[in-house]
Amino acid sequence: MYEPLDPPYRKAIPIEHVGDRIGVPYVSIPKDKVVGVVECNIPDEARAFKDSDPVTDKIGFLTAEFLVEEMHKGRIPKEFLPLQSGVGSTANAILGALGEDKHVPDFNIYTEVIQNSVIEMMLNGRVKDASACSLTVSNECLMDVYDNMDYMKNHLTLRQSEISNSPEIIRRLGVIAINTAIEADLYGNVNSTHISGTKMMNGIGGSGDFIRNAYLSIFTCPSVAKGGVISSIVPFVSHQDSSEHDVNIIVTEQGIADLRGKSPAQRAECIIENCAHPDYKQLLWDYLKISKMGQTRHNLPAAFAMHDTLARKGDMKLTDFAEYVK
Repeated sequence: MYEPLDPPYRKAIPIEHVGDRIGVPYVSIPKDKVVGVVECNIPDEARAFKDSDPVTDKIGFLTAEFLVEEMHKGRIPKEFLPLQSGVGSTANAILGALGEDKHVPDFNIYTEVIQNSVIEMMLNGRVKDASACSLTVSNECLMDVYDNMDYMKNHLTLRQSEISNSPEIIRRLGVIAINTAIEADLYGNVNSTHISGTKMMNGIGGSGDFIRNAYLSIFTCPSVAKGGVISSIVPFVSHQDSSEHDVNIIVTEQGIADLRGKSPAQRAECIIENCAHPDYKQLLWDYLKISKMGQTRHNLPAAFAMHDTLARKGDMKLTDFAEYVK
């Protein structure tokens, strides 16, 4: 626990390496606030995410392949950089793929939540040090942590979010941020929290802290959902959590869209060609054809046509943009 001073007396947070520890290993509470201490012998109940599948495995493989190529091109140092990862089966698959890729040197994790794959890689030596706020692991994995506490206490650091998510530290360490999207639009804006813009699936968590300050910001998602009736690549996100200015790379099982240095038109073409599912590519090209020319091409009456068709007919593939453009 480390409590920064209040402005204007705040100092730089003295973390220069993932394993650095600052502050004290306890929470300070005034004694007069303590009414009593309750002992409990109920074991911790951990919760794991569903297992990976061929789609998430492919996303993991493509992401690992991309990072290795970046390292070979000299854009990532040969020592590699710390990784931040969102939660879920896709994130687990990505970290697992990186751990299995022999071209990736042993690396560090600087993130908000640690999952099974990180603990497994710590125990086999692939992850040297890990820093987070909490663990989201299976009961079996949690027992592995307890059984190896002598090792974990020297290599696993849990911090309060004010420190783990500090922009200052994220930038200093050069963290590579890898987060999960619900949907992404043709220009690289990302929705991470709301289904069709109205039904909340989860909170934004710390992804906003990491992507804005990351050395490299990557978003991943399957190209389709619900058996293919939903495209994760849409003309316009129905809710925006991360803007195109903070999204460098989008990865689906179809491929990788590297958006760095591209104009809006180039981003749209890159995302359709590399990330969209084949069932939706022509539909997305059709949207661009009916969009008004400009710096960022859109046709506002038709921008949410795919979402509207899903609500009315249960399948985005049935979208007919002519219904929306009079």
